[in-house]
Amino acid sequence: MLYRTVSGRRKAIGPAAQAFRQGNRLANTACQKAAGSVFGPPCPAVRCFFCFVLPQMPKSTSLWIDTAHQPQTAPLDRDVSADVCVVGAGISGLTTAYLLARDGRSVVVIDAGKVGNGQTAVTTAHLSAVIDDTFKEMLRLHGPDGARLAHESHASAIDRIEMICHEEHIDCRFERLDGYLFLGKKEKESTLDEELEAARAAGADVMRLPQAPVTGFASGPCLRFPRQGQFHPLRYLNGLADAITRRGGRIFSDTRAVEAVGGERACVKTSAGLAVHAGAIVVATNSPFNDLVAIHTKQAPYHTYVIGARVKPGTISHALYWDTEDPYHYVRLQRTTNQELGGDNSEAVDILIVGGEDHKAAQADDIEERFGRLESWMRERFPAAGEVEFRWSGQVMETVDGLGYIGRNPLDADNVYVATGDSGMGMTHGTIAGMLLTDLIMRRQNPWTELYDPGRVRTGAAVEWVKENINVALQYKDWLTGGDVKSVDQITPNSGAVMVESGRKIAVYRDERGSLHRRSAVCPHLGCIVGWNPAAATWDCPCHGSRFDKFGAVFNGPSSKDLDPA
Repeated sequence: MLYRTVSGRRKAIGPAAQAFRQGNRLANTACQKAAGSVFGPPCPAVRCFFCFVLPQMPKSTSLWIDTAHQPQTAPLDRDVSADVCVVGAGISGLTTAYLLARDGRSVVVIDAGKVGNGQTAVTTAHLSAVIDDTFKEMLRLHGPDGARLAHESHASAIDRIEMICHEEHIDCRFERLDGYLFLGKKEKESTLDEELEAARAAGADVMRLPQAPVTGFASGPCLRFPRQGQFHPLRYLNGLADAITRRGGRIFSDTRAVEAVGGERACVKTSAGLAVHAGAIVVATNSPFNDLVAIHTKQAPYHTYVIGARVKPGTISHALYWDTEDPYHYVRLQRTTNQELGGDNSEAVDILIVGGEDHKAAQADDIEERFGRLESWMRERFPAAGEVEFRWSGQVMETVDGLGYIGRNPLDADNVYVATGDSGMGMTHGTIAGMLLTDLIMRRQNPWTELYDPGRVRTGAAVEWVKENINVALQYKDWLTGGDVKSVDQITPNSGAVMVESGRKIAVYRDERGSLHRRSAVCPHLGCIVGWNPAAATWDCPCHGSRFDKFGAVFNGPSSKDLDPA
């Protein structure tokens, strides 16, 4: 076999090498399955020939986690007080804390995990003012004024991120670039014409083109939206966290909130029995843990999948790309270096990030096929894409009317606020949350208040509301079905399954050493049966989006409790 050096690594070339790599991919997958972890580190329990001679599978982590350091913050160890307590250290929570600190308010941020350890870590970090659910839908659901405000707010969010990067000297590779909406398979050009008209009605700067003026991608007819953006989300959050602490804010990690009580003596109680006393509370935890029903009937959890492939810089133009399919595909590139990816030199590398294949949470069992379809679509559309180096998944909270819920928490005290319902636009929705909630807490007028009001009801969203809630009701049938497996012997290392034991649904995880870990499969929120998610090694609730790690510890609401012991 012949070899050449590629980005600091020796790579075989020629027909023999191609055949060898094809065989390796098959054998490597088989080897990892034998070890029980298609998604985790290769062969943690089984040592065989292939463990030593084959390249690894794509990293089962996001590009962002792989190329950013983790800020070190301590857990809360005593009762504290502040003007505002923010629960959640993702983009919504940290943006809110940062802007409040700039306005002179004392702020405490607590998070059950680490800074940026939630859904912000698994985004694809598109910064777009082009509404995910289309401008056509915004006009139908929110009217012309609402559609204009939606576009204006997301554009303002990108401006605010750019300003913060400049003022706080945050090196997160923020850049402005164009966005292109192109047709999916079998879609008619009239789809673009309708969206063009709607986008202009919403005040968006848009142009219809016969072909995107880019390298490495033949778009066909498309809409061009200038001055969108992108960045490295975790490096941005690290910069926000530093700016918060410089202004006197305090951030506590590994501190799980279990109760948020508003009113005159507002406080957030933690699982360790400690309390944060505050004048106002912001719950920014992806899905609010402090609501039993109010918001959760108006949004639904969806899972989305992402792959990242190595590309030679300059081969594909940096831009945001997305199509009109349902579910749609979304694409961007991120500049990094071979050294940041674990190589031995600082040569520049582009990672082509491709997402899609969405489905309702815990309601699909074809994860490998979805990753496979995503890669096939990528290679058809972007033939210059190289080896897939990353695979990850995330959860998106889709609201029934396409916009986030940001403001005072319904049916709660006036000083308890929520930010949820990212609707596929988490980075801009999270920034809007920081801007809007800061204004509300500071008692300033904000033109977006009614648009994002968590208590709003849009009559045009009634059909979607009924559909999603029927879907939730149908999930309770899982109480009457058998398990995923009949015997624990069918559960391979580093995987999990729901099974029936003595008439009870049990979530069983087998670790890399073969030990079994049993928890109740009943979500503590409203009693749905969780399902195993092999892409993330988590237990996910199909009803309202609660998520638990492989050992049953909650890390995403609305549940505030772990899965019960079996």
